[in-house]
Amino acid sequence: MTSFSSFSLREELTQAISDLGFETPTPIQQKVIPTLLTDPKDIIGLAQTGTGKTAAFGLPLLHHVDVSVKHVQCLVLSPTRELCMQIQEEMSKYGSCMRGLRITAVYGGVSIGGQIRDLKSHPQVVVATPGRLIDLLERKAINLDEVEYVVLDEADEMLNMGFREDIDLILKNTPAREFTWLFSATMSNEVRGIAKRFMKDWQEFSVATANTTNENIDHQYYITQHHNRFEALRRLLDFTPGIYGIIFTRTKQDCQEISEKLMKMGYHVSPLHGDMDQKMRSKVLERFKNKTLQCIVATDVAARGIDVNDITHVINYELPDDPEVYTHRSGRTARAGKSGICMSIVSPRQISNIRQIEKLVKQRFHKSDIPDGAEVIRKRLFFYMEQIAHAEPRADFGRLYKDSMMEQFAEVDKDELIRKLIWLQLKDTIDAYQEAEDLNAGYEGKAKGAKSSKWVRMFINLGEKDGLNPQKLAQFIADSTDLDANIIERVTVKDMSSFFNVPGDAAEYIKEHMASKKFKGRKVRLDEAEQRRGGDNSGGGREFRSRPASGSRYSSEFRGSGHRGEGGGYKGRKRY
Repeated sequence: MTSFSSFSLREELTQAISDLGFETPTPIQQKVIPTLLTDPKDIIGLAQTGTGKTAAFGLPLLHHVDVSVKHVQCLVLSPTRELCMQIQEEMSKYGSCMRGLRITAVYGGVSIGGQIRDLKSHPQVVVATPGRLIDLLERKAINLDEVEYVVLDEADEMLNMGFREDIDLILKNTPAREFTWLFSATMSNEVRGIAKRFMKDWQEFSVATANTTNENIDHQYYITQHHNRFEALRRLLDFTPGIYGIIFTRTKQDCQEISEKLMKMGYHVSPLHGDMDQKMRSKVLERFKNKTLQCIVATDVAARGIDVNDITHVINYELPDDPEVYTHRSGRTARAGKSGICMSIVSPRQISNIRQIEKLVKQRFHKSDIPDGAEVIRKRLFFYMEQIAHAEPRADFGRLYKDSMMEQFAEVDKDELIRKLIWLQLKDTIDAYQEAEDLNAGYEGKAKGAKSSKWVRMFINLGEKDGLNPQKLAQFIADSTDLDANIIERVTVKDMSSFFNVPGDAAEYIKEHMASKKFKGRKVRLDEAEQRRGGDNSGGGREFRSRPASGSRYSSEFRGSGHRGEGGGYKGRKRY
């Protein structure tokens, strides 16, 4: 097995790595570091967030630095101030034994005067966000004329944030640049465009198939109506005592509002978004890393610089607009070989979005039910009992207070004392959840294939001419609605139409979710069927024909008039 000691690193770096307790390099480090040490060249490193990319480029950079030279030799560009600070902090640890080494970080959100003073101390390595670096170039506060090594970290994210022109300008201002090292989670056309313009004969290193997520992540989704999202979030937090995670929102406004509501309810959370000044954001990150916060509520850009190995859960309060962003979010958990859970709260109309992300990340997501009140109470009961069972009071605690405790509870029965203790812990939870409503969208039996005493016969305008048989039709309906195919019975497929039975409490759910579907480019029409004599042999000699309900929003389609627009979702998503 490869170890850091097998790399031909300079002695000071080997010592620092040993002091930090690093032994086995990650896959991207194993592939990249030997090449960059012995045969530096332009490279592209493709690896997901949390795979050790900072050391993959940071150690070779420091290996080649000449500490006796007092000008900028290495430039690292990163998309956010948090990531910029993190890179500087990690590289400073790697170079802690290199006397004379100076590493400076420059980023927005703080006074530029202090950073200009830091640059006057002649750092050999500068870590920068593109916007602040251009500001410093315009002020002639930094000179990149002698930079030999440039690293573009999280290149795909910098391009997604609109930094393409800034990157072009910065690279054009490094005339002595010998090597460009580009690291990215994905190889988009934009990333390849940067490589073609500014890199020569690059070598590509990849540690995973593009757009796959960590196999140690359990991807779960919970279906609820849009207006119940916040209550669903609360329910999941209460059902997961001991959670240490990130709650992702799409907007800064949602981030602030959700965190404020949770804080008022007693949850140990804090927002993290771009409207907060750098001092406040740094304070939030410090509290989160110290685990005085159980969760942070963050936007995608603000969370970019969070590098914590112990995050247990990522919760998508809403799915991101861009499916690829999902891989960045979920990659915040299950780091350093650990396992993690990524939960997504979705509305019924977003099930097709989940299916698209599944194809992108090449993993099947698990549909889970939002727990009911009794389940939350039971989960927290066992959590508190386990905490009590494994508690280890300080040795002097018993000596100091034993007499007082024995006197207070001398007449209290042991069982009664336990009930009192647990009740104090659970009282608020019981009050909140004793009459809790069911937050799951759709009908109750859909996930379990439960049967219903009342069955409804359904009509659909697809048949044998569409290449369907009973099994294929049932599977198409199940996939389109996230139902169990076992609840679809007595399927009759005719030439241009078909009929099938479903439980009565599933009929409306199916109609709603099939309303915007297409099959091979043809719009699907589906409604309850009306029995009449003759025709369909599946009904005991009776034929079934579509019968749109009076005033139904589906009835105009069956009359051949009106038009229903396509449902929501990602641009270009596959539709039937």
